[in-house]
Amino acid sequence: MPVKIYKRNDAGRRQMSVVDRSVLAKKPTEKRLITRLNKKAGRNNLGRITCRQRGGGEKRNYRLIDFDQTAKSGIPGKIAALEYDPNRSAWIALVVYPDGDKRYHLAAHGSKVGDKMLTAEKTKIKNGNRCQIQNIPAGFEIFNVELKPKKGGQMARSAGSRAKVVSTDKDMAQIQLPSSEIRLVPKICFATIGVAANIDHSNQRIGKAGRVRHMGRRPQVRGKVMNPCDHPHGGGEARNSIGMKAPKTPWGALALGVKTRKKNKYSAKLILKRRKPGRFSRRRK
Repeated sequence: MPVKIYKRNDAGRRQMSVVDRSVLAKKPTEKRLITRLNKKAGRNNLGRITCRQRGGGEKRNYRLIDFDQTAKSGIPGKIAALEYDPNRSAWIALVVYPDGDKRYHLAAHGSKVGDKMLTAEKTKIKNGNRCQIQNIPAGFEIFNVELKPKKGGQMARSAGSRAKVVSTDKDMAQIQLPSSEIRLVPKICFATIGVAANIDHSNQRIGKAGRVRHMGRRPQVRGKVMNPCDHPHGGGEARNSIGMKAPKTPWGALALGVKTRKKNKYSAKLILKRRKPGRFSRRRK
C-alpha cells in the first residue's frame, strides 16, 4: 500500500506519514477472537523493570492469531476481511471456513477480500497458501516459517518480511532469512508462500514524539548525561567524552563491536551462514 503524507499544517504533521489503510475493514473486531491484554510496562512477574523505556500507550486487545493453521488442514478458507492489528506490524486476515469457523491468519502481500487460501502438506504454489517446506520449490519467498514441527510459525512474521527456500537436502531444508543468515529447518515444517503484508511499514515516518508515546514507548536518555551511579558513561563536566575505550551498557557489559549472543549448541549447529561472518563466527563442520 502507498504511504500517505499529510498537509504540513504544523510541526507534527510536517515530517509525518502513515501507511494507507483504505483497504482494511472498517468493521469491529471479532469478539470471539480477541482477549484482554494487560499492561506490563516492561515489568516481569516480580514487578521489576526488565525492559526499560516502556509504559503508557493506548489500550489494546490481543488478537488470537492462528500461526499454525494445520487444524484446518485440507479445508479451503475464504478471506472475509483484512484488518489492522496493534500488536504487530503486519496486517491480519479474517478467514472463514465452510463449517462457519473463523480464524485470524497473518495476511500475505497482495491478498484481497474474497481470495481463497488452503493449508495442507502439499498445495498449489499460490500466494497465501501454506504447506510443508519440502513441497515448495527453491527460490520461492515464504513467511511465517516454523522452526519445529507443529509449533506454529516463528520466523519472518513482521511487515514485509520474507525468507527464501535455498534447497532441500535429506531431512533438512536451507532457508535464507531476512537477515541473510542461512539456517537449517526440518523439511516437514510449514511455511506460508509469499511476503508478509504491509510492506510499506518501514517507509512511514513517525513525525512526533506523541505518536511514539501512543505506542507504549517512553523517552530514552543518553548515558553520558546521567550521573556515574546511573550509567558507566555518566559524570564529567559539560559535554565530555565517555572516558573509556569502548562504550558499555548501563550494567557494565561491552556494547558495540562485541558479540552478545549466548552459546546455544542446539541452535548454533543449525546455522550454516551467519548474518555477519567474521573472525569469531561459528563455522559448521
